[in-house]
Amino acid sequence: MKYQNLGFTLIELVVTVAMAAIVLTVGVPSFKEMTRNNRMTTATNLLVGAANLARSEAIKRGISATLCKRNSAGNDCDSSATWNDGWIVFADQDGDGNFEDDGDTTLCEPGEDCLLRLSPPLASSLSLTFPRNRITFSAAGYARGFNGTFTLCDDRTGNVGKSIILSPTGRIRIDTGVSCP
Repeated sequence: MKYQNLGFTLIELVVTVAMAAIVLTVGVPSFKEMTRNNRMTTATNLLVGAANLARSEAIKRGISATLCKRNSAGNDCDSSATWNDGWIVFADQDGDGNFEDDGDTTLCEPGEDCLLRLSPPLASSLSLTFPRNRITFSAAGYARGFNGTFTLCDDRTGNVGKSIILSPTGRIRIDTGVSCP
């Protein structure tokens, strides 16, 4: 009667465990870094998309459109909030930068501002700063008086941040490798 070996030898087991430890040691930090980079890219794309929406809607509708920090209720501009709390985009009928709605269930009624997009709050590991409370695009798509640089950082230090730069003409460009504290 012939017996078959159905198990591993001790040497095979030790080699396999050692290889798994090496792969995990190299792979886990890379995965964490990739996750952080993807989180920053997602936040950047959300903000750029919201600014581009506001600009294109201002041009399309022939009226001002505003992107501003949102309050904790989520549907109004709030100068005491931070950009980390999210933002709203709305067609601004009177161009004053304040979202005015009568509060009923019918949106975009004549004479009131039209809410276009609500952004969720950013992940707690991210920090978004901008020197202004809002950006209002004119009917021509310009952001005169509202130009500036958003700075997006996460919990890492060094040159890992991103800048979202808004020109007076309303154009946006992204710069990487920004120094974060």
